[in-house]
Amino acid sequence: MKKLFTLAICLLSLQIVHANATSSSKLKFQWLINSRDTILRQAIGQPAAPAPLRGIYERRLDSISKDIPLEYNEYVQTYIDLYMQNRDEMGQVIGLSKYYFPIYEKAFHDAGIPEEIKFLSIVESKLDPNAVSRVGATGPWQFMYTTGKLYGLNIDSFVDERRDPIQATYAAAAYLKDAYQEFGDWLLAIASYNCGKSNVERAVEKAGENDFWSARQYLPAETRGYVPAFIAMNYVMHYFNKHNIVPQACNFSVKTDTVMVKKYVALSSVAQALKTNVSQLAILNPAYRRLIVNGSAARPRRLILPQVAKENFAALYNVLNGGTDAVSPEPKVVYASYTPDKPERRMPTRHKVRKGETLASIADKYGVEVQDLKVWNHLKSNRAPVGQTIKVTNGEEAPTSAAVDQRTKSVL
Repeated sequence: MKKLFTLAICLLSLQIVHANATSSSKLKFQWLINSRDTILRQAIGQPAAPAPLRGIYERRLDSISKDIPLEYNEYVQTYIDLYMQNRDEMGQVIGLSKYYFPIYEKAFHDAGIPEEIKFLSIVESKLDPNAVSRVGATGPWQFMYTTGKLYGLNIDSFVDERRDPIQATYAAAAYLKDAYQEFGDWLLAIASYNCGKSNVERAVEKAGENDFWSARQYLPAETRGYVPAFIAMNYVMHYFNKHNIVPQACNFSVKTDTVMVKKYVALSSVAQALKTNVSQLAILNPAYRRLIVNGSAARPRRLILPQVAKENFAALYNVLNGGTDAVSPEPKVVYASYTPDKPERRMPTRHKVRKGETLASIADKYGVEVQDLKVWNHLKSNRAPVGQTIKVTNGEEAPTSAAVDQRTKSVL
């Protein structure tokens, strides 16, 4: 599984590999580090802190270790130093954790996995639900499209549940629990979250030992730093006050209410009823790609709201239960070729790619996502294979032309 990873140190090539995340959030980490000195310390195996400080770090990590062993070494110290150089950004993350960590803790408790894995989301995305890596990993837990689908996340033109802190956390918990059941070691399970289970399997086989530190040298370069970064983040989030890091308040309400919506409702209408900015609702509901809650009676959708003032109850009720501001999900579409005696035509399930066409234009034509086309046709790039016939559905019943039209039109 490819992941957004802020900084990975490659010992073999003596380079720093930096994977930038594209995000609508204003939170931008600028991890600064003297790479030459750090890599040299690692290469010769010297401790990254004086002996008295090493003892302090070791005792502190030992005191917070629960189900996962938090071993101290020069690799962990490197990342502690790295995070400590960015006090303002860490202060922002600590502020965000007041909202996101209760969500993570409940999901992990329900799944029966260690609570301290919640800190992995900071390494992944800095708690940014809108984070997208250079390879397309998305959301607070940085799921790739295929893995997200495998773990039950809904991804379509209206919703991307990889961005949903609740749904994505349950999916991450399921993945990590599966990995732990396979490897029997939480650090190896965490490593597999970064590089995939097959890479960890090969590393364990080469090492002849079933623990991360023995297998570390056989793992991909990024993953060698991934687990030490996780351990370092555990340290920082427990002892930030010892290093002059000041928590900063969230820029959105952490006190919320939840309602289930059974119709299509625009977030702009909800914002107007609550007398708040739509951007606040978008932060609390990042999964809705079109800023529309696409609920139905058969499949209600969750809507997270800032705690509602009593004077706004009536307006909110009107929007959610039959007001004029709701979005109609499926308006009747009449085609020139349609008559009451003639069944509605259905779209084809395959498409022959013509010169000049792109996957994007084909996806728009059939009301699907580019990533859908790539998965259904085992395509590794975004280039459309000219002259080939490709699938434009997932093998299920083809949508009606009216449904396709509805999915492709702008509803805002």
